[in-house]
Amino acid sequence: MDPISNMLVSIKNASAKRKEKVDIPYSGIKAGVVKLLKEEGFITNYKLVDSKTDKNVDSRGVIRITLKYTQDKQPVIVGMRRVSKPGLRVYRAYTDIPRVRAAFGVTILSTSKGLLTDEKAREQKVGGEVICQVW
Repeated sequence: MDPISNMLVSIKNASAKRKEKVDIPYSGIKAGVVKLLKEEGFITNYKLVDSKTDKNVDSRGVIRITLKYTQDKQPVIVGMRRVSKPGLRVYRAYTDIPRVRAAFGVTILSTSKGLLTDEKAREQKVGGEVICQVW
């Protein structure tokens, strides 16, 4: 199965169960997506944990994500959707990047300038593969 989809579903399920933290197997693109989620305010924090510091972690390491909730314990992440899948890649020019929930969400793209949010991609006038949408 698709590792990015697995990550999004794990975050969504942990958030729905009101978990404080969730561990995701490490990869570079997942770390980039999590970094953008932190910058956009969807998660509180994240930390890269390797097998040297924690013996319960496999050799590749994990990304430990601290989830964010509102004052009345509602999850900040309401929904997540994988757009471009291994079987059907979705590419968009910067003029055609979709907006999420009337700009209350964020679209994450993989561009020639790295992983960017929809807003930054429009500013830099660069398109790319639409990875996921978060709201």
